[in-house]
Amino acid sequence: MSVWLLLIFMGGASWLLLRYLERRKSPRKASEIPLIHKSPPILPIVFIDYNDYHLSSKERIAAILMLGLPAFMIGYIFYQNVILAAALASMGFLFPRFRRQQLIQKRKNMLYVQFKQALSCLSSSMTVGKSIESAFREAWEDLKLLYPDPACLIVVEFGLICRKVENGEPIEAALKHFADRSHLEDILSFSDVFLTCKRTGGNLVEVMKRTATVIAEKLDITQEISVMVAQKRFESRVLVVAPVLIVAVLAFSSPDYMVPLYRGSGILIMTVCLSLLGACYVLTQKIMNIKV
Repeated sequence: MSVWLLLIFMGGASWLLLRYLERRKSPRKASEIPLIHKSPPILPIVFIDYNDYHLSSKERIAAILMLGLPAFMIGYIFYQNVILAAALASMGFLFPRFRRQQLIQKRKNMLYVQFKQALSCLSSSMTVGKSIESAFREAWEDLKLLYPDPACLIVVEFGLICRKVENGEPIEAALKHFADRSHLEDILSFSDVFLTCKRTGGNLVEVMKRTATVIAEKLDITQEISVMVAQKRFESRVLVVAPVLIVAVLAFSSPDYMVPLYRGSGILIMTVCLSLLGACYVLTQKIMNIKV
């Protein structure tokens, strides 16, 4: 009985840890950010490569525990053996690389949404007849009002572009540098079109409006797809968790009935079943990952 209480405690602790980390990673609402800052922090100039992310020691340990604790619980349910459960929990050491990719994609999505707002600010500034350099600076000021957090990605990037322009660097080169580091297709395309229009005298206002419209349409389609597959995603998770719960209930209520599966060839059968369950989870995640 104490072992089952320990497993339940470990499962609950892992879930709470995951929720806590997701909450820490999510941006604060505007209502939660004070409007008046007595002494805003001075951030160092850092050029972010959005395809690269270095996990801190705390993030790495948290990533290991996020997979290690549930894996240990599932391993003990399927094997009733602490050593085999610990061996399965060692898979948690492989999770930091996947967690790193998740954080990279999350940061890219955040930048993508913020870039759409930045284009709207730019087109509004250029519509009234301001120069490109002045439009970027005014857009930067507007973005600082929209995103009060000084560490906001688009605010930092537009600040770097304005500083480069003040130091005599062409604005198209500064924008190209930002686009290359973002590794986002739409930002790269906008940078190329911006460079072409700047050299040939094209209509930059129309280009910005069109790019903002395309990004908005992509975001709307992505949101619609997420809503459509939300139920199927929930059903797939239930189908993956259900076998684990069934085995746990049988092992707890009828231990004599499950004894053959914890000895001899039964361990091999449990391993095959667990492998198929993991493969199903991976397959469902790939099916649900629809890109626009």
